[in-house]
Amino acid sequence: MQSAWHNPFQAISQGLSDSLSEGLSQGLSQGLPEGLSPAEIETWNNQLKEISEQYQGLMQDLLSRIAPSEAADSIYSDMRESFEAGAQSLMQNPTLLWETQNRLLQDQWLLWQQALRGMAGEQMTPLITPAKSDRRFKDEAWTQDPHYMAIMQQYLLFSQMVEELVESLSGLDETQKRNLMFYARQLVNAMAPTNFITTNPEVMRRTVETRGQNLVDGLARLREDLGNSGEGINVRMTDRAAFGVGENIAVTPGSVVYENELIQLIQYTPTTEKTFKTPLLMVPPWINKYYILDLREDNSMVKWLVDQGHTVFLISWRNPGPEQRDITWADYMQMGPISAIEAIEQACGEKSVNLLSYCVGGTLTASTVAYLTSTRRGRKVKSVTYMATLQDFRDPGDIGVFLNERVVEGIEQTLEAKGYLDGRSMAYTFNLLRENDLFWSFYINNYLKGETPAAFDLLYWNTDGTNLTAGTHAWYLRHMYLENRLVEPGGIELDGVKIDLRKVSAPSYFVSTKEDHIAKWNSTYYGALLPKGPVTFVLGGSGHIAGIVNPPHKNKYGYWTNDTLPESHEEWLASATAQEGSWWPHWQAWMTDNGYADSEKMVPVRQPGEGELNIIEPAPGRYVKTTIPEVLGEIPSSS
Repeated sequence: MQSAWHNPFQAISQGLSDSLSEGLSQGLSQGLPEGLSPAEIETWNNQLKEISEQYQGLMQDLLSRIAPSEAADSIYSDMRESFEAGAQSLMQNPTLLWETQNRLLQDQWLLWQQALRGMAGEQMTPLITPAKSDRRFKDEAWTQDPHYMAIMQQYLLFSQMVEELVESLSGLDETQKRNLMFYARQLVNAMAPTNFITTNPEVMRRTVETRGQNLVDGLARLREDLGNSGEGINVRMTDRAAFGVGENIAVTPGSVVYENELIQLIQYTPTTEKTFKTPLLMVPPWINKYYILDLREDNSMVKWLVDQGHTVFLISWRNPGPEQRDITWADYMQMGPISAIEAIEQACGEKSVNLLSYCVGGTLTASTVAYLTSTRRGRKVKSVTYMATLQDFRDPGDIGVFLNERVVEGIEQTLEAKGYLDGRSMAYTFNLLRENDLFWSFYINNYLKGETPAAFDLLYWNTDGTNLTAGTHAWYLRHMYLENRLVEPGGIELDGVKIDLRKVSAPSYFVSTKEDHIAKWNSTYYGALLPKGPVTFVLGGSGHIAGIVNPPHKNKYGYWTNDTLPESHEEWLASATAQEGSWWPHWQAWMTDNGYADSEKMVPVRQPGEGELNIIEPAPGRYVKTTIPEVLGEIPSSS
């Protein structure tokens, strides 16, 4: 059975590789500069041969991965059905179909007229120009060269027509229209002329200047990146050799003072003479690694909190593999925040903590606080802060495209088979939510221009992913995203205890960001309406990362405050007050003004290892340094 599939597959792969590489070589040969000497022509021919060989190898690599997993297959099926639904809707509306066809003809006629006038030497005003935020067409050739100008306009007119057409379709529910819009956007952006060698003026110039070396280097890099990917292609975003966790990022001094199968607990070294009596426990997400909160000294939230006088502890999650397949959401709760709170009591002698959580770490924290409340241990939490956290999943945003029933079933099958979800596949999915900025721009620079990515710590973090355990991730997707059960009284049961967010009396501080595409604030806001204890909701500027990791000295983005919590997020924003700068000082004032961090009861600072917990190793510890290839045995472990 296996050989019956393997042999035809090899033949198809080889044939497609040969035809495409031959077409590529012919296209580049036609674009060679005139007046080349025989030696220069020979050099070009050698380069074209190398490009052809690299391209054949690339196609073999791509086609060898063409059989999708159950999760990918379900997404392809959903995509196909979305386009079929759109086509049926269009066919049932003859007027819209006629208007669309007529518009295409009119656009082509206008472009043809413009081309004729341009050939006559007349200065032309573009029929359409890119949006200011669209950085794909910045090169002067797109506006100065009639050939490229025509290509750009034809693409932009088509792109605009598709977007408006999908928006005009009737008979589709909100979810169907959202999915169709997302898939159509992906295809239209993939078709952009900037993504192809012969229709990108920058790439063509670079190819001539380097005699094709850019394509040789780019194709080699593409094959290497493909080999380091899960499903899809994880494009290289930065010079990974420029960074080392614990060397020039994640360098705030501290020590690991506790660990179990799932977490290491870091206690940071104090920088003040005295500290607040109640320790602060940070609960970061386990999708990606914690050091987004501790990238470098000038934007480290961890360091800033230590400098404000907090005794800061932080959970560093393990990068799991198949051995952790059965770890559940309840296990994350017990071995994560609850074990950390117990360890902090040993380290400091304090029975309560202030919690500061982020993203899915916040969703877990909300579950934990509700669980502690239901088991009469709610006093262990003096206050709780949720940064960009979904508790009410009513609107998951574009990520919801990948989380309908069929897709989740496919993901569940993949998780059951492997025991984990490869974090590189998750990263690829998240990058597609901002495909032009986080995928195609790097695709062009790395693989077509042949450039080496610049060193950028944020993008290093973005590519340093974590796997997701089968027992936790499938449960999370179904119970939270699909069924939105966390907001239901008793809708979630953890270790035999039904939890209810409405019973939580711990004071809560919610901060969301206005442009967040992962935890949209029009959903996160409704989580703030759930607890019965006092709640403060703040809306920061910018997005999921920049709006949260926003150090005060940069004085950027601003934020909105409102002393009331009306029933809708629109009402909240309409009566909110805009503030300048970072929300961090506002949070610190909330902590001190309310006595959660009591300035009147400061105590001597606590050094790691001074309490009942011994130092295991220096921060940032082993867990955060472990990469996905190391976990999966693709490369030897460096730790």
